[in-house]
Amino acid sequence: MSSKKPKLGQNFLIDEEACLRIANAIGDATERTVVEIGPGHGAITELLAKRCKHLHCIEFDPALARELEFRFRNDTHVSIHHADILSTDLSTMLGNQGSLDVVGNLPYYITSDILLLLFAAARAGVVSRAVVMMQREVAERIVAGPGSSEYGALSAATQMHAQVTNLFTLPPAAFSPPPDVYSTVLRLEFAPRFAELGIEFEGFNRFLRASFAQKRKTLSNNLRAAGYTAAQLAAVWPEGIGAQARSEAVPLEAMAELYRALGSAEAQKR
Repeated sequence: MSSKKPKLGQNFLIDEEACLRIANAIGDATERTVVEIGPGHGAITELLAKRCKHLHCIEFDPALARELEFRFRNDTHVSIHHADILSTDLSTMLGNQGSLDVVGNLPYYITSDILLLLFAAARAGVVSRAVVMMQREVAERIVAGPGSSEYGALSAATQMHAQVTNLFTLPPAAFSPPPDVYSTVLRLEFAPRFAELGIEFEGFNRFLRASFAQKRKTLSNNLRAAGYTAAQLAAVWPEGIGAQARSEAVPLEAMAELYRALGSAEAQKR
């Protein structure tokens, strides 16, 4: 007789104090609409339901969605959605709210995909704040600053969209079943910087991915591998970026300056 193993990513938070800290981290939500990603058995849902104007729970597992529907059947301000968060249009949950708050224990294997979804929603003005839990190593990359070996494309992309606060880290014992990793809770206060930096997201995001393609290479070598010539780079290279600098050492503002300069130089050739 084989026991049914949990699906990938189904590690349920059972630490009551941690649940309370996560619910508290979203702030005053009495007049807000909150979206909870992956509510599971509803440990945090129970707390959020008492604190917000409307709560939308997005649960991929059909059995868990049915459990939540039954548990909150008398709470008219709680909506349970059996859905895939990656296929969900968060703007449909706005109602008459200007923006949403998001809470979620993000499945480890799709954390980056969910963050990209939240970034897109933030650029559209749909999401203003998120309190999300993820694998500690991913969180460390997100909060890392320039000059740190952990700083990379994900760090830069996140910090283009939000001010990030590292709230706390939980051991495997806080979950059932215990995962093989520690988990960290971050708060993201969305404040996209694209207008300030004079860039647009899609092009700059491609530029960042190219810049960080090979961590051991210099920024210049990575960009040459992406198709820029040495002459192109030399013509516009900012004084604030060393010739042998690696991408992890370059602040976002300087990276945006280089991107704008390369774009302007290319436009002048046309």
